Amino acid sequence: MSSAITVRGLRKSYGEQTVLDGIDLSVPEGTIFSLLGPNGAGKTTTVQILSTLIDAEDGIVQVAGHDVATERTAVRGAIGVTGQFSAVDELLTGRENLLLMADLHHLPRAEGKRLADELLARFDLVEAGSRTAATYSGGMTRRLDLAMTLVGAPRIIFLDEPTTGLDPRSRRSMWQIIRSLVDDDGVTVFLTTQYLEEADELADRIAVLDQGRIVAEGTAAELKRLVPGGHIRLRFTDRAALDQAAAVLDAAQEVAAEEFTLAVPSDGGVTALRAVLDRLDLHDLEPAGLAVHTPNLDDVFLSLTGHAADSKETVR
Repeated sequence: MSSAITVRGLRKSYGEQTVLDGIDLSVPEGTIFSLLGPNGAGKTTTVQILSTLIDAEDGIVQVAGHDVATERTAVRGAIGVTGQFSAVDELLTGRENLLLMADLHHLPRAEGKRLADELLARFDLVEAGSRTAATYSGGMTRRLDLAMTLVGAPRIIFLDEPTTGLDPRSRRSMWQIIRSLVDDDGVTVFLTTQYLEEADELADRIAVLDQGRIVAEGTAAELKRLVPGGHIRLRFTDRAALDQAAAVLDAAQEVAAEEFTLAVPSDGGVTALRAVLDRLDLHDLEPAGLAVHTPNLDDVFLSLTGHAADSKETVR
C-alpha cells in the first residue's frame, strides 16, 4: 500500500519551547490515521506543517508524494483541511458557502451548483441549505465545514479535532461521515483528537503524541496490549471443572465463585488465547464461555504519558 503521508525527523520550536521533537509518521493511502494527544501535545502544529500553513525547522515531510517545503502548490492541490475553528461564513447560507468554495476552486458555475446540491444532500443539509449558517447548530456547522472541504475533491483530508464541542449524537453522526469518506470515496484521513473513544472508533492506526514526541503507534488493539491488566475470562459449568482448570493454568485467579469463572492474565492476542485453549484441551477441559478483556485507550494513554488525555496545557 502506497504512503499518503511520510514524515521523518520532524521538528518545530517556538522560541525555547520545543513543540515537535523529531517525530516520524507514515500514513497509508485510503486509511484513517489518528494523532492522539492532550491539549499542547503538538497535534495542531503537526497539521499546520503537513498542510503547508507553517514551516518545519527540520525533517523530511511528503504529502501525496510531494515535498511540503518545495512543492507547496502541488500539496495544496491534493489536500483539504477542516480545522479546529469553522471556516463557515455565518452571513451566507449553506448553499452560498458551498458555491463560494466552488468559485475559489475555479469550477464552472453549473458544476459548482451541481456539486453544492450533491453535498447538501450527502450531509443532510438540504432543508437548511437556504438558511444562513448563523442559524445552524454546532453539528450542522461542522457538517457544512467538512462539506466545503470536499468541494476541491481532495485525496487527503486533515481533520483537526473535528468533533470538539459537539454533543454525543452529533459526534457519532460526524464519525459516520468520516468513515464514509474512506470507505466510499477512498480518501485518506489524518485525524487529530483528544477523544480516546473517537480514535478507538475510527482509526486504522493511532499514534500517541505527548510533549512533542511519538510515544507509541499501532492499531487500537496493539496499543491496548501494551498495558498490563488484560485477561482471558473463562466460565465453567461446575466447581470440579473450575478447580481442574485453575490447577493447569498458570496464574489463573477465581473471579466469580458462583459463576465458576477464572481470569487468566493475557495480552489479548490470538497467540495467547490459543495457548490457553490448547492447555485446556490437553487436559480434556472445555470452557462453557469465554471472553477476552483488554485495557481501553484511557489506560493506554495514562500508562504511556503519566497523565490523562484531557489534561489542560497550553494549546498548540
